[in-house]
Amino acid sequence: MNDPIKFEVIRNALVETTEEMSAALRRSAYSTNIKTRCDYSCALFDRDINVLAQCFAQANHLGSMVRMVPLAIRDYGHENLGPGDTIVMNDPYLGGVHLNDIFVISPIYFEGEIQGYVSNLAHHVDVGGGAPASVGAFSEVFQEGIIIPPVKLAVNGEINRDVFRLILNQIRSKRETAGDFRAQIAANNTGAKRFAHLLERYGVDTVSDYANRLIEYADRLTRDEVAKLPHGEYTAEGVVDNDGFTEDPVKLAVRVAIDDDGILFDFTGCDPERPAPVNSTYSMTYAAAAYVLRCVIDIDVPINAGFYRSVRLIAPEGTVAHCTPPSPVVGGWETHTRIVEVIFKALSRALPERVPAGTKGMICHSGFGGIDPSDGEYYCFLETMGGGYGGRFSSDGPDAVQAHGQNTENAPIEETEMNYPVRIVRYELVDDSEGPGKFRGGLGLRRDYEFLGGETSFTILSDRDRWGPPGLFGGLDGRKASYVVEKDGESRKVGSKVTFKLQPGEIVSYRTCGGGGFRAPEERDPALVLKDVREGKVSLSRARDIYCVAVDVETWTVDKVETARLRKTD
Repeated sequence: MNDPIKFEVIRNALVETTEEMSAALRRSAYSTNIKTRCDYSCALFDRDINVLAQCFAQANHLGSMVRMVPLAIRDYGHENLGPGDTIVMNDPYLGGVHLNDIFVISPIYFEGEIQGYVSNLAHHVDVGGGAPASVGAFSEVFQEGIIIPPVKLAVNGEINRDVFRLILNQIRSKRETAGDFRAQIAANNTGAKRFAHLLERYGVDTVSDYANRLIEYADRLTRDEVAKLPHGEYTAEGVVDNDGFTEDPVKLAVRVAIDDDGILFDFTGCDPERPAPVNSTYSMTYAAAAYVLRCVIDIDVPINAGFYRSVRLIAPEGTVAHCTPPSPVVGGWETHTRIVEVIFKALSRALPERVPAGTKGMICHSGFGGIDPSDGEYYCFLETMGGGYGGRFSSDGPDAVQAHGQNTENAPIEETEMNYPVRIVRYELVDDSEGPGKFRGGLGLRRDYEFLGGETSFTILSDRDRWGPPGLFGGLDGRKASYVVEKDGESRKVGSKVTFKLQPGEIVSYRTCGGGGFRAPEERDPALVLKDVREGKVSLSRARDIYCVAVDVETWTVDKVETARLRKTD
């Protein structure tokens, strides 16, 4: 018997289990990147390792967790996991992503048997390797940091001291990392307890039955949604600007086929993998495809194993969409976001009302570290920058946001300056950076770091400094990004994938790209152009030259006569 009320109660209880894990992780973590920027994700799996629920966090993580967790458990052997055990791993070639993203997985024991699993993934500030924060233009994965196969981080509820010490000895930010690992274990413990309470309340058989129904329900809804999409084959190409070692663009290609069997994402045609930080693991590419599918179907479809059944993928081994050892993977998320852009571009002809113009399309890492003169300890810091989102069918792109599954928050200036020997001297929107259109792209942002004491090693791992995000359907491109080092009034541009040394008083300035515009800029409502001018987002000259809108600077109103002349309308 299917009780619809019980179905909804159990459905929401599963989701809330992962949300409670999320709260426990955020409140317990030490590093700014996890506790403040929320660079983590949590998930709940059944005893057959089918994902039941995921928290509202990083969509790019969630799409990768559904592959990595089953592979890790099968590699380690579920029979080797006892109550209170937790395994840890970050191996990119066992379903993982880049090394900073560390997974912890725990079995859920109830009445003496494994009834499910909880897992969370968190981006650690440092995992060793060739530069602070473990980001840089590396040529092989071994330079990027410690590679952890599935091993026990906790045994019977206690930290496995030998493994813990071995990992921490490879890492610069030991105190933060130790605290973050304990927070990850605590989050899993919270999820396991919450799921056990659900089993105790309703019984193992009932929860299992309704969980299976929920998976089938999501499967059915997803297939119904895909069936509504316009059938056909849609192709597109795009590039990553460069690979960090050469100026050669990295080609990405996709074929999206929608038919009675569902939807297929085929990445045949992507460039071969490179000894450079531009390679996406299979899990990263899978996550990109899953994210796009999620974006173009009904928002109320539950995200569990049933949804993921519809994600079919072809990603040839040995390409930048499915790299093989020992290719570096640190910049894989940068490529992942550009893969999302290429898929959206392919679908723009079929789904113009659901697809944005070009967005920031990069993670935009900032990583730095050195010896803190206040205490003599090594410090590491990492954050990622927002940028402009693309204009859409009926709305502007938001300003200075993360894009495409990257839901991280910004690192507050106060917290950053309090904990690290750095001053944020500018943090603002970049005016005139939007891609003009009927619905304009969002503005990029500027963030300037001034270093106060001791030599600092700084890494930029980013993109978009060669070509800005493209406009769509007549919209214009957003302004490209730039990365600048300043000292004593002089400035020099640096590349988008580079590590360098800084001395006290030097400033690194990020100016991220704006989003592309949607439809022609002269179609934009003059009142919206005026609003942008009054807010300092668009200059008077840009309003006139690009949007064909004249503003009377005495009354700060639209000069309708001159605007009509510029637009050649009645």
